[in-house]
Amino acid sequence: MNNLVYFRLHVFLRLNYKHMKLFFLSALILGGAAASAQPKLMKQAIITTTTNVIAPEDEDVSQVQNQGGGGGMNFRNFGDGETKSVTYLKNDLVKTNFKSESFRGTIFRNNTLKTTTTIFEIMGNKQGFTASDDDQVAMRKKADSMMKEKAKTDTGMQRRTRTMTPSPGIVAYTEETKKISGYNCKKAYIITDRILSKDSLAVWYTPEIKFLNLSSTGGTSGFGNMGGVNNFDKIDGFVMQYERKMPRGRVMEVKVTKIETDKEIAEKEFELPKDVEIKTMKEMNEGGGGMMRMIGR
Repeated sequence: MNNLVYFRLHVFLRLNYKHMKLFFLSALILGGAAASAQPKLMKQAIITTTTNVIAPEDEDVSQVQNQGGGGGMNFRNFGDGETKSVTYLKNDLVKTNFKSESFRGTIFRNNTLKTTTTIFEIMGNKQGFTASDDDQVAMRKKADSMMKEKAKTDTGMQRRTRTMTPSPGIVAYTEETKKISGYNCKKAYIITDRILSKDSLAVWYTPEIKFLNLSSTGGTSGFGNMGGVNNFDKIDGFVMQYERKMPRGRVMEVKVTKIETDKEIAEKEFELPKDVEIKTMKEMNEGGGGMMRMIGR
């Protein structure tokens, strides 16, 4: 390198040293901020949730009481009111205990075996059933097939069937914030396209943490994903609160009230109870599907 080239390089570096220093410092700060913005993945926790299903004030209860005869319990209003749930998470095992005035139960999820076991207790009667992920996929396909077959002669059902099949949801994030149960939360919208409509579900989530195998608790998502796909797993954090519209004018409000991440959870917490007969999905269907039929109303 001749002296002239060396001199020019030396001057260039001296003049741009300050700018280069600021550039690298900014890069480090931005890189650190991006890393710290990532939710912390938790593999063990106890989460308490309140779910409240609110019926319309102008509902004519006499029109839905004891439909089907027999003077029994009104299962169409089965989930109305407040339900408390406590979810235990440890690695690939999840258990949710839930309780309301009219029913109680437990859902066990084994993400290693890909199985879900549900136990309900209503009026002192306990029933349980277990299903693999493949069983649930087959059940949904069968239900879709039955609806499509019925829709061939029912124009009203044709319209409902077209609008019931959602596309994968997308998430629109906002900068609106509030605090829920001690966690800083942001608001986001899960937007789902349907053939004849577009649904938008508002959720509050904390970007501070995420949980292994658990995107939210309570509501339809905590109770075995009954009632449809939430797309909560697309949220970059943990869903702490949301409100969902339900059939017959009802509204379901779900809110996490407490999160404990510092308590050790024993493996026996996830053992299935010995005092309940647990049937497979096939056995439930062959037996008339008593519990499944009741839940589906």
